Amino acid sequence: MEFFCYHRDRPGSVLLRDKLLEDHWSYMDGYAAELIARGPTFAADGETPTGSVHIVDLPDPAAARAFAFDEPNYQAGAYRDVLLRRWRNLLGRTMWDFPGGRTGGNRYLVLGLGSGEAVDLAVPSDRDGLIAYGPLLSDDGATWLGTAALVRAADPDTARAVLTPGRYADIEVHDWEFGGRR
Repeated sequence: MEFFCYHRDRPGSVLLRDKLLEDHWSYMDGYAAELIARGPTFAADGETPTGSVHIVDLPDPAAARAFAFDEPNYQAGAYRDVLLRRWRNLLGRTMWDFPGGRTGGNRYLVLGLGSGEAVDLAVPSDRDGLIAYGPLLSDDGATWLGTAALVRAADPDTARAVLTPGRYADIEVHDWEFGGRR
């Protein structure tokens, strides 16, 4: 089962995150075979971290909750909240398989929070900039709750356009970059 996990930073937690960087990476190293995508999000300045995205393939919702809540930054209080949802990998690949590579161009997390009838359940026809794409689902996988995508795009508005306008309660766009050890 695939899960989307987005830890959002608590304001003022940059020093704590820096202190725990090796602990975070070591923790994630334990899930290397299960990770589909990972990486930090940033504020408009492009330098201040605002969160951490992990898309992971785990046996069940209990394992996903353990993954999300045992994470060292979460345990130390660096994160203000966690969005954890079942997810479906519609591209069938990891971020490391993205033909565009780790660098070059602007990268974004696009998060569409569902409202009403399910939408964007198929991969968009222009998939060249898609790094990861899929629906956010309830724990049992039966209810659509939104869509999450990692996108290479010219700007935030272009990234936002990967989702159908007007069909979500909210669409968030965050600067994002490939994560992991350098």
